[in-house]
Amino acid sequence: MLGFLGNVLTDGPLYESTFRLAAVLAFAAVGEWVAERAGTINISVEAMLLGGHFGAAIAFTASPNFVLAIAVGGMVGVSVAALQAWLSHYLTADQFGIGLTLNILLLGLAAFLQPRFDLDTRLAGVTSIPLLADIPVLGPALFGQRWPMYVIYALVPLTWWLVMRTNWGLEVRAVGEDPQAADVSGIRVNARRRQAILYAGLLSGIGGAVYLFGQVGRFESGNIGGKGIIAIAAVIFGGWTLRGAVAGCLLFGYVDALRLNLPTILGYSLNSQLLASLPFLATIVVMLLFAKHTRQPVALARPFVRGLK
Repeated sequence: MLGFLGNVLTDGPLYESTFRLAAVLAFAAVGEWVAERAGTINISVEAMLLGGHFGAAIAFTASPNFVLAIAVGGMVGVSVAALQAWLSHYLTADQFGIGLTLNILLLGLAAFLQPRFDLDTRLAGVTSIPLLADIPVLGPALFGQRWPMYVIYALVPLTWWLVMRTNWGLEVRAVGEDPQAADVSGIRVNARRRQAILYAGLLSGIGGAVYLFGQVGRFESGNIGGKGIIAIAAVIFGGWTLRGAVAGCLLFGYVDALRLNLPTILGYSLNSQLLASLPFLATIVVMLLFAKHTRQPVALARPFVRGLK
């Protein structure tokens, strides 16, 4: 047992896989954190990830430019978010129903359209940061990745600054806590909520594109496979704080990396179905342990109607 634990704690490829998997979750979770701080449950984050994943693949096939393809992925994510925001705030449809519908719609649409495109994608090049990449065990995992993965290093502090240090962020947090008071103060409650969803769509779309170019290299409609739902669980695990959400992504990324690396570490094969279920089992356990012990925004998932409590 001690030997097994030692192998797990010192296995470099395990940490490299953890970062790659956690980074993809973090794009979605950071955006979802903003949306939920504004009082909206963005179940369609899965659709935003998949939309960005597919849009980036089409864009790169048409013009093999990584930056352009990632930007297109982000815009596709925004398009899905705009549909979510329009249906939930203008038509006041149920947020949960809209999210589930969009997830199913994007999955079916991607599977239907994929054979109609001769997609040609590839992985981006590896960029190692001098000196930092030479740190034992963790160095290659954090600073020896394909360059699109590093985008998350900029987006996390940028998002924290937007939400915690700007007037826009103050208004976003206000509409998530007490939308009626925010409305009396002159804040356009549903406008701020829509903007938060659009921001979540942008980050999730970029995350889907980064997943394509930073990890898998080619598009398959099943690549996302529940990552959006796990990102939502990470936000809940983190108690609706940004650092907690990132920590949740690292936890789920580590569990998913164990699924991929345990057979190699142990030296013999394990039941593939059991390994495939590990990330989702971890999600269920975390939800059971933390969902009732963290403080969510007071107005989370409550539609805003002026004058009504």
